Amino acid sequence: MAVDAADLVYETHRVTNQPPPLEGHNLFLGDAALAEGASREGAAWATDELAAFGELMGRPETIALGFDANRHPPELRTHDRFGRRIDEVVFHPAYHRLMEIGIEAEIHALPWNRPRPGAHVARAVKHFLLTQVEAGVLCPLTMTFAVVPALEREPEVAEEWLPRVRSTRYDPRPLPAAAKRGATMGMAMTEKQGGSDVRANDTRAVAGDGAYRLTGHKWFCSAPMSDAFLTLAQAEGGLTCFLLPRFLPDGSRNRFHLQRLKDKLGNRSNASSEVEYRDAWAVRVGPEGRGVATIIEMVAHTRLDCMIGSAALMRQALAQALHHAAHRAAFGRRLIEQPLMRNVLADLALESEAATALALRVARAYDQAAEDPAARALRRIATAIGKYWVTKRGPAMVCEALECLGGNGYVEESILPRLYREIPLGSIWEGSGNVICLDVLRAIERQPETVPALLDELRLARGADRRYDAHLEAVERRLHAGGEGQAGARRLVEGLALALQAALLLQHAPPAVADAFCAARLDGEAGHQYGTLPPALDLAPILERAAPRA
Repeated sequence: MAVDAADLVYETHRVTNQPPPLEGHNLFLGDAALAEGASREGAAWATDELAAFGELMGRPETIALGFDANRHPPELRTHDRFGRRIDEVVFHPAYHRLMEIGIEAEIHALPWNRPRPGAHVARAVKHFLLTQVEAGVLCPLTMTFAVVPALEREPEVAEEWLPRVRSTRYDPRPLPAAAKRGATMGMAMTEKQGGSDVRANDTRAVAGDGAYRLTGHKWFCSAPMSDAFLTLAQAEGGLTCFLLPRFLPDGSRNRFHLQRLKDKLGNRSNASSEVEYRDAWAVRVGPEGRGVATIIEMVAHTRLDCMIGSAALMRQALAQALHHAAHRAAFGRRLIEQPLMRNVLADLALESEAATALALRVARAYDQAAEDPAARALRRIATAIGKYWVTKRGPAMVCEALECLGGNGYVEESILPRLYREIPLGSIWEGSGNVICLDVLRAIERQPETVPALLDELRLARGADRRYDAHLEAVERRLHAGGEGQAGARRLVEGLALALQAALLLQHAPPAVADAFCAARLDGEAGHQYGTLPPALDLAPILERAAPRA
């Protein structure tokens, strides 16, 4: 029988056994752990608003914005065509649209604009959802959000800047702040010789005429297209925090020069830079010599966002893996029906839900901190614990999710390579692992109220599981013994993080999830890789709960 050549071409290009795109679904309502956590931690009043935002984040056209923003990274333009210095960063329209979406949703200001119980949790959920589309815009949104407590220390500065910072109008034009509808904020703290040791900074600040002039170089400036920056410099009284605007009060450009953009592993849609101050004009925020103390509140909020963002990337990676496995078949069965793949996917689901639960619980502590000293103490130590652990678990988890897609997950047309490049940032930004563990030790030593607040939280789940009780007892012994000093800091923080996650799941997650988590993370017989859950566990409820739904 003769075969038509056109049929041969058609047969070789017929697509079978490939999943449809994961789009057109609601990222909030389709994530049981997130939706339940939002209500549990105080944001039930925002359910409709969060559901609407989750629907927007799942639209194909919104997802496409993330791909476009990464395909066309920012460009630095130091001079205009006439040779005048302009120091501007040019972005693709997709990036600006995502920034506009984030600011309209108040990810940069919701608790400040609507101070009510659960506002930090609602804002954390929106952060979580937008991160799954594109994490690059969350850097300037986080900076703008986190700067508010620091600016409130200086009433005159706050009066001038906070109305613009809290505005829900995105205005990317490089203009003096007085001419703009809204403003975004950046941060420049680290220098070449110091890194995390900001006290080694040698940027100099000279006082005069009610302001200061700064001269120096900053090795990392986050969001260099912002309208103003919090920065550190050595004044006469010591290391001091300053607000340095892009434009001077008279409308002329400040002597803030962009040297180059960083060529980064991930976070490529966002600009990070090296900058130079050449007698740049700035105003003081907080007393001279108290720069670290002034900026630390901002750092606390950004560390919270590191945890939220990492949990969000983990969720997106899990959703992609589950979706692929539900539609792809091999060896006569769908992947999700294969026992070993089910074990891997269920293990990833446990990791994702535990990260989500911890991030939302810590966000609630931010809501309660102003009125409740115990919540304030818990916020202090749990932010550092969660930031360390969730961001550390992220890279291996995303890599395993990528592997579930095989070669399909390794190509740029899937979102997995972008997630994999992005996920290490959370553990580096605002303090790498060792810095964060030392911060936990510092909290224990200098703010002793953090220990009873933490233990009270952990003891809420006592008696729910024998493995948890044994783990908690071991953690308490290590705490009371001083945690073995710096050399044992990571071991201590890891134990505390697992205890926090297990306590939350034992109290609030379905029994199958909590039981499997304790078996996988607290039992000394557990394996070291994902996919080593004990064979006797019931995985069906875990997989069903984690599956992304329309």
